[in-house]
Amino acid sequence: MAQIDIGPDGVQIDAQIVAKALKLTPQALQSGMRDGTVTSLFETGEGADAGRMRLTFYSDTRRARITADTNGAVLSCTAVDYKRPFSFDVPLSPRQDAP
Repeated sequence: MAQIDIGPDGVQIDAQIVAKALKLTPQALQSGMRDGTVTSLFETGEGADAGRMRLTFYSDTRRARITADTNGAVLSCTAVDYKRPFSFDVPLSPRQDAP
């Protein structure tokens, strides 16, 4: 049975799986996804990784990476604690006096 649904409108995964990996409640996960404090990245494998996909979820303090096959069966799930690097609100522009 697939734990991840892959359809024409995108990828769906049970919030319980992601919330547990990020050490959040499902409600906190949903709230974070709405307000942008929880983000995600979807990648499809190429070459030796063809037939696999990777979903990565980021909270302010944790990253969870879930690898699955094309049928949606979870192959692995890893998570690590981390701190997001500082980011600037204003993009940096190149120095005007640089040669």
